[in-house]
This record gives sequence, C-alpha cells and structure tokens, in this order.
Amino acid sequence: MRTAVPPVACVGEPRLTAGFAEYGRLDLAAHEEVHGPIGPMEPAQLLRLTEGMQLKGKGGAGFPFARKLRAVLESCERQDLAAVVVVNATEGEPASWKDKVLLTRAPHLILDGAALAAYALDADEIVIGVADDGVGRDSLMEALEERRMPVMTTIVTVPHRFISGEGGALVNGINGLPHIPPGTKKRSSDSGVSGLPTLLSNAETYAQLAVGARLGPYEYAALGTDDEPGTVLLTVTGAAGRPAVVECTAGMPLRDVLDLCEVPDVQGILMGGYHGKWITPEAAEKAEVSRKGLAAVGGTLGAGIIVPVGVDTCPLGEAAQVVRYLAGESAGQCGPCKMGLPDLARAVDLAVAGSQPADVVRAAAGEVRGRGACSHPDGTARFALSAIEVFAEDLRLHSTGDGCGRRVKGVMGLPGAPDANPQKLTLDWSRCDGHGLCAHVVPDFIRLDANGFPAFPATPVPTWLREGALKAVKVCPELALRLAKAE
Repeated sequence: MRTAVPPVACVGEPRLTAGFAEYGRLDLAAHEEVHGPIGPMEPAQLLRLTEGMQLKGKGGAGFPFARKLRAVLESCERQDLAAVVVVNATEGEPASWKDKVLLTRAPHLILDGAALAAYALDADEIVIGVADDGVGRDSLMEALEERRMPVMTTIVTVPHRFISGEGGALVNGINGLPHIPPGTKKRSSDSGVSGLPTLLSNAETYAQLAVGARLGPYEYAALGTDDEPGTVLLTVTGAAGRPAVVECTAGMPLRDVLDLCEVPDVQGILMGGYHGKWITPEAAEKAEVSRKGLAAVGGTLGAGIIVPVGVDTCPLGEAAQVVRYLAGESAGQCGPCKMGLPDLARAVDLAVAGSQPADVVRAAAGEVRGRGACSHPDGTARFALSAIEVFAEDLRLHSTGDGCGRRVKGVMGLPGAPDANPQKLTLDWSRCDGHGLCAHVVPDFIRLDANGFPAFPATPVPTWLREGALKAVKVCPELALRLAKAE
C-alpha cells in the first residue's frame, strides 16, 4: 500500500507544479491565484486549442487528444447519445507517481481539464478513476467540495494493479465488470461507460489541457520542441539519490534530470516504465526528454518513468523480477497472456541463472508479441528483449554459471521486498556418485554434464523453482546435494 508521495522538483519553468513551493497543496483559492481564471470552450474552440498544443496522452500511448475528442463528438452525433468524460488517475504501475502528485497537490488542474472537455462535449457525467491505495482520493474529494463542476462528477476506486490502469479495464470497472481489459479491442469513443461515447484520458493530460487553455497554443509552445511543446512530468526512482517527480521542459537533456535527482553511475536506465525500454549509460548522455529524442537512442518516454539501475545491483536479476511480476498481472483471458507470459518469465529466469541461452528469451517473447487481447503481452516482451540487449555483457557473465557477482537489491519499485532468503544449491563432491536423480526432478535448473554428474548455476535458485530444488535435495540417495543460504 503506497502512502508517501515523493518530493517534487523542476528543471526549467514550472507549469503543472507552479505554486507547489509556496503552497504545498493548492486549494481552490491558491489554485486561482497561481493559474488565473478559466472559462468554458465550444467544441470547435477546444479542438483548435488541442491541435495547436499538439496535446498527446500522457498515460503512455501518446495518442493525440484532439483525435480522441473529435471521435467522441462524431460518435455522439452519429448515435444521438450523450458523452461521458473519464479521467484515468489510477496509475497502476508501481514505479509511477506523477499522477499521484497532481491528485495530492494540484487536483484543481485535473478538474479544470475535465470540466473543459465535459462542457465542449455537453457530457452527462465526469468519472474519475483512482486506485484503492488511498493516495490522492481525499485531496480530490476535498477539491470537489470546494467548487461546482459543470456536470455530475463521481470518483470510482479500482484495485491497485498494473492492468487495472489500462483504459478498457477502467471502463469495465466503472461499468461494474471485473477490472481487467476487455477480451476484444473496442473504442471507448463509440461505446464506453454505460455504453455511451466516452472521452478517456490520463490525469496529466487533463491538467496539461487546463494549462494550455489559459496560455493558448502559442504561449504554451514557448516551451518544449516544435514536435512536442510544453512540459513533461517524470517519475525518477531506482538508484536515484533524490527520487522525485520532476517537471521538465520537453527536449531538455536527460542528463539534467539525472543530475537533479543525484543519479550515480549506472549500468542502464529503464525509460517509460515496465512496458518501456532500457537504454545504456552512453545513450543517456545523448538523450533528450521527448518521445522523439528518446526513440533516437533506443528508449521510450512512455508514462514518464525513469528507473536507473546502479553498479551495485544485478540488472538482469532486477529485470527478471519485473517480468515475473508482469506475468502475475495477467488478466488470464487470452493464451499469449495466460500461458505465454509465465513462459517468458521462466525463460528470463533461466537465462539469468545461466541455464539457457538468450535465444530462448527471444523465442518466448516472439510467441506473445502481437497476439494479445491488450497491449500487456507486447509491453512485457519489449521490456524483456530490451533487457537482454542492453545488458548483453552481464548476460554473458551469467551464461558461465557464475553470475555477475552482484545481489538483486529490489530497486525497480515492485510491491513487496526482494527475496529475503535467497538460496542456492551446493554439492558435496565427496558424496556424489552421479545417480542423476536430481536432474530428473528439476531439469530446468540442474543438468548432467558429459560425465553424468549434476551441473547447475552458482546463482540463487529462482523462487518459482525453490520447491523443485528442495525435492531434488530430498531424493539424493547420497545426501550430497544441499540447499543453502546464498551470500
């Protein structure tokens, strides 16, 4: 359960975070003093604004907001139905905090953006989805009590799970269905909440809309790049000496953000979150904080998540933990997710243990890519493949069976702690007669060498193979095999 919101920092001119230093949390009076008044907009006016701002979704996919808005307007007219505006503030990814910061410190910016959209669409309702971790809900409720919204506005609480933040899963949850993505792809702009055309976007997107409505498209574009005007909210965690949510001008060097957060020497940096991609330290020195700038060095902006991994931890072990977590977050409704992701997690674990080559990971990733009912299999495969590419030298060390010599410290922001009791197999060669029973019990971890004797990695036994390793110990007739605490 998450309770403490991280500090906030800024590189360049603050917009979303304006007033934080003076007020902490902006109530309605402080919000209006810092940001000024805002009025409603007609549909054509709002479309011109969002097109001029080049506003894109900040939840990860980066879909143009104007196209979503136009699709809902056309759907309402075609079906003669009212619209619903949905704010996705669930932030189900454990490594992300940016929307929580907006909920707890600038809730009125989110509400301003939602109100603008609701007025332009002549919507019947605004629904705001928040996670059940309790972070930000009270602040949002307090903000709603301070002001009058143009339409009925409700808060819906969803489970704090990775897949619950997916757009279709949120719509399902609001409709009283299980909080998982729908089994088939469908557009919420055609049929979303209560079967009505639904405008669904991320909390930061609505907050950016509120800023742009006050500044206008030209002043909004005074910051940022030609392709990506404005600012970006980033969550910087992992090995950072000063983890923070950072607002920075789009196009700024990534190095400026890393220095601000006191990121030490690293082996690699995860960009974009658990469905993102790893980049090398060399790439980080050249990267700019924008979708285009990060793509140029093999990364992705995604949901604005930056997780550096320091030189004192095993990067592949950290990545393997994330793949196991993502496999466990499966909705379980399609084969590539239900069966393919556990296979991928298994392949990554065995590659890290030195029991299988990287080609097995590539094959397992290929089995799930492009075949899922939602983007979860694709994102997980992208993460795993990126890890074995960026940490290829580390993987070579693991392939020898000795590992890289570093512990897994659990720096990826996953729920819970890393394995508190890592264990590894040891063999008393004076007792072993080469019966080979152990290899039959747990063939994924123990194999027989050319002389028929057991061979296994010196690294800790993966947690999901721990039970099998214990059985192997018990069946050894000479009591030569032991399961001992890994140092």
